Amino acid sequence: MKAVRGLVGLAVIAAAAACGSGSSGGTSPGSATVKTDNHLVVLNDDKHLQLSDNIVAVVRKAVDKPALETALNKVDSTLTQDDLVAMNARASEKHDAPDAIAKDYVSQKGLGSGLSGGSGSINVGAANFSENQILANLYAQVLDAAGFKATVKDVQSREVYEPALEHGQLDVMPEYAATLTEFLNTKDNGANATPLATTDITKTLDALKTIGAKHGIVPLQAAAATDQNAFAVRKDFAEKWGLTNLSDLAKVKGDLVLGGPPECPQRPFCKPGLEKTYGVHFTGFKSLDAGGPLTRAAIQQGKVQIGLVFSSDPALAAG
Repeated sequence: MKAVRGLVGLAVIAAAAACGSGSSGGTSPGSATVKTDNHLVVLNDDKHLQLSDNIVAVVRKAVDKPALETALNKVDSTLTQDDLVAMNARASEKHDAPDAIAKDYVSQKGLGSGLSGGSGSINVGAANFSENQILANLYAQVLDAAGFKATVKDVQSREVYEPALEHGQLDVMPEYAATLTEFLNTKDNGANATPLATTDITKTLDALKTIGAKHGIVPLQAAAATDQNAFAVRKDFAEKWGLTNLSDLAKVKGDLVLGGPPECPQRPFCKPGLEKTYGVHFTGFKSLDAGGPLTRAAIQQGKVQIGLVFSSDPALAAG
């Protein structure tokens, strides 16, 4: 997934397993027995606890043209959360190359049609994880369809590629709205700068446009898809208690153990945020990892009822 975010609030996360014993889903009041299903489902962050880390193409101002914006916005206006998760799952499970995954998506969605007016070379950065590489190839392929000559360049950390974008070694980068906003904010104003990113993607994007202008960077249209912290539960647990939103956790009776990284009990967008924003009463906390295999396994095995995951995790693909 994208570079380590800690738990500074760039995520929407909720996870729960079956009962603490790891037994089958049980019954909801007045219902029949629910068959065990340990697939993970993310609960909607209906009160907007997490910051808006939507996918967004950012462009070096010197190469920003209508034809380029039209092509890139066509991708991000199409990209849904399910699409992103499914492409990540294909990379993770089938080990297909990012350019092949992107090519199929462009073809399936007709993203290469109706584009024109482009010319010249465009360098698209791809950070060193598969999701970002898929996005970079999506951008490159629609830019080619518009008449540009796009090249995907592998890059490393944001500390390296953001200056490269400013200074012309890169022209386009798939980014994450809240993360980039706060990266530039702390770069300009120090580690203790007042946060500019919010839970509202429109406001976050406005802040990114303002601070990005100081660096010659233009963010385009934000996608509906996000890569942020999210809370997931086991599917049979969700069905047992009728859970769709984080607010629904108030219905849960009995064990409600939260699993996540060691810092979760101190971070405002993890355990304290869930308790304050949603009024959730946890019966325990289990120290695991940050949205990784330990947390997913604990949810699936019923060792915790809710856990921190990432919203674009391939493990969340429909079974």
